[in-house]
Amino acid sequence: MLCEEKLEVFENGFEDGKFNLRIEFYGKDARRLLLAIIRELYLQDYGEDYVYPFECAKEFWGIYMDAGEIRAEDFRPSPVKFMNQSILNRLEKALETIDAPKDVRESIDFEKVEVHKLKKGLLAMGKNFILREDGYLFIFNKPSARGLILKYMGMLDGD
Repeated sequence: MLCEEKLEVFENGFEDGKFNLRIEFYGKDARRLLLAIIRELYLQDYGEDYVYPFECAKEFWGIYMDAGEIRAEDFRPSPVKFMNQSILNRLEKALETIDAPKDVRESIDFEKVEVHKLKKGLLAMGKNFILREDGYLFIFNKPSARGLILKYMGMLDGD
């Protein structure tokens, strides 16, 4: 669904031509996190009162969410000191449990990945993906998306 001249929202993500940004998620539902990102992207253009792309995406996804429910937080890294086979096995198992297309799963490379410990398991961050061991996979096309996803990652912990 086209929510702005260059913002297309689809079932598991969005693509924005204005910011040249595409983010998709697989696994558990992460649409509330994406709503927070859309609101942040367009807040400057629309102002606090009514951010049309945010409202449009909410309607398309059938989600009731007030802007006051958006929680941004600083990502506090807790890096894993040594990547070992046990950690690699946990990440591969987490990826296998996520219902993502085969080509998406095969594009995930754990060779050059940062791994962090979270309350609910491991977090793997690559050049174009973020994988949470508890069932979330984000695929994106720009490195700046990683910071946006991490900023609102705490919104997923209520699930």
